[in-house]
Amino acid sequence: MYLFNVRVYGILVNEQDEVLISDERTENVSFTKFPGGGLEYGEGLLDALKREYMEETGLEIEVVKHIYTTDFWEKSSFNDSQIISIYYQVHSINKVELNIKTKIFDFTEKSVEGKLQSFRLMPVEKLHQKDLTFKTDQVAWVEFLKTLDKIQL
Repeated sequence: MYLFNVRVYGILVNEQDEVLISDERTENVSFTKFPGGGLEYGEGLLDALKREYMEETGLEIEVVKHIYTTDFWEKSSFNDSQIISIYYQVHSINKVELNIKTKIFDFTEKSVEGKLQSFRLMPVEKLHQKDLTFKTDQVAWVEFLKTLDKIQL
């Protein structure tokens, strides 16, 4: 039996045109991605995204629009499952009160369940595909930037 791992992520851009990204270390692997995580059995995509955002950031969010769904084969970096990732643009309902870092992988807080995590705000124009670890995040970022181009026309 082949396993599927459904993931849901939110791209949050604040009023200063900065995008929220998450630096994480788990199982001795360090990576940079958008906040979000795995869908739990019996949960809808939007509910999962809101739960993941609350768990990771303490932010209550609303979903603005769908950005991208994985359309290629992607094997998990952590097990033998196939990754299917769905990305949404999100907006924070409450004020961002995260301990924002400026350096990549600046883990000063204690590990939560074996996972280290820190957050950075990057200017939209300075975040590049290569700054994101996983191919799905890279493709989603390009798709998100295309939506910004349409808005500015």
